[in-house]
Parts: sequence; structure tokens; C-alpha cells
Amino acid sequence: MTTIEELIKEIKVLKPIPQIANQILTIVENPNSSITDIADIILYDPSTTANLLKICNSAYFGQSRGIDSVRDAISFLGIDHIIDLILLNGGAENLTKRQEGYGLHEGELWRQAVASALIAKDLAEKKGIGQKKHILFTAALLKDIGKVILDQFVSDSFEKISYEVENKGLSFREAEKKVIGIDHAELGGLVAKMWKFSPKMIFIISNHHLSNPKAHEDIETSIVYLADTICMMMGIGGGSDGLAYRFHKDVLDRLGINHYSLQEIIMRFGERMQKVEELIIAV
Repeated sequence: MTTIEELIKEIKVLKPIPQIANQILTIVENPNSSITDIADIILYDPSTTANLLKICNSAYFGQSRGIDSVRDAISFLGIDHIIDLILLNGGAENLTKRQEGYGLHEGELWRQAVASALIAKDLAEKKGIGQKKHILFTAALLKDIGKVILDQFVSDSFEKISYEVENKGLSFREAEKKVIGIDHAELGGLVAKMWKFSPKMIFIISNHHLSNPKAHEDIETSIVYLADTICMMMGIGGGSDGLAYRFHKDVLDRLGINHYSLQEIIMRFGERMQKVEELIIAV
């Protein structure tokens, strides 16, 4: 069994999400906030401004004229897209490395994170909770941050975990928990807590596999779970645990999604994958 103290040491090695990402999430959760509030935060953060302008002027956006100010960037892309880019930029560094224990090559965890974040945002709009889209985008983006820390422990215990999956019928996450003493979702929740995310964000990340009844009934957590599941169905970032993933069919009913609309979501997102790949390179 791995001790919490060992894991906390590993958490401290991670590069924290920039403070501006947390500030933006706080603002978008406030119904009385405005675009100006967000723009002002970006304007006074030189590092974010530089990264944002670099992305806006990349080949991904194909602009003929240069974007050289935050105001231009907001005018060109819209505040919604700007928020996504800032949140994406905050998660990129930690999620791009190879995760050997999970059978993920370099960049695969990041690709899955970006894809599930975009799907979660679309599902939020479809469910009529568009005001939650940035929170769900971020939760889906960072839901597997625990894998970054747990990877070496999973690698060291892979035979035991595989035995539990193959002989006891456990999902990979359940076997992870049994063998190591904690699973990547719980550990991700600890990371979110140390990074001072909101209680809601901590809850979603901790429970994105719907491992308890409360999470099962929570619409936002169910959306992030379904976004993750859709990525698995599409073969995006499945790795080792994608081969032993527990599917909760009732989530579709609760979100008002039938078999045909699920296929439509998968087909529509499949058509956007080239754009996702370009966005990953840009960020």
C-alpha cells in the first residue's frame, strides 16, 4: 500500500495550474460577472498575455494579420474561446508526458484530456446548463491529473492490478484502489484541493468514474464521466484502463441521450478531431 505522504510529495512536484485559471473560473461561476472582468485579469498577467498572443498567431488560427493585444484576441476569437485557451494552457505541461503504467504514449493523456473537455462542454450546452460549461471543461481536462502521479506506482504494481481485473472482474480503477490503496480519481481530487479549486470541481474530479451513489446522481459529474466514456468509445487515450472500464448505461437516460444521439455526438466529434489535433499543437 502506498502512503498518502508519499503521494503528497509527488503532488508538490507537479507544476500548479496558474493562478489566473482559478481566478477566471471564480469569475465565470459568478452570474454577475462580465467580459470586462475577465479581460482585466488577462491584461494584468504578462505570462498569460504572451502565451495567448502566441497561440492566436499560430498556424492553427491562420490569421493573415497579427494579433498583438488582448483586446484584439478577444475581438477575433470571442471571450468563450479565450477562456478555453487559457484553461488548456494551464493543463498542458503536466499532461503531455508518457504514462507507462497506464499504457499511454507521450501526448496521449493530453489528447484525451482536450477531447473530453470539448465533449463535456458540448454536453453541458446540450443539457441546457451552458453556464457550467467552463467548469465542466476544466474538470474534464484535469480529471486524470492523478494518473500523472500514480503512474509509477501503477507500473510497479501492474501485474497485481491486471490479476484483479482479469480474475476478479474489477475495473482498472477498482483494481488500482485495491492494490495501491487509492485510485487516480481520488488522487486527482487531492491535487485539486491542494490547488485550491472549488468544492464542486474537487467533487467532480474525485468522482468522475461515478464510484458512489451521490456522484451517480450528480448531473455535472455524470457529464464529465460521459465525456470520458465517449473518448474511450472513440479510442482516444484509452490505454490500459480503457480495456477495463465500467460503463453506467443509466447515465444516458439521466442526461436524456439515446443510442442515436450518442452516435451523433461521436460522429460529430470525429469530424472535429483534426481541429483538436491542431489545437493540441497550438497550445
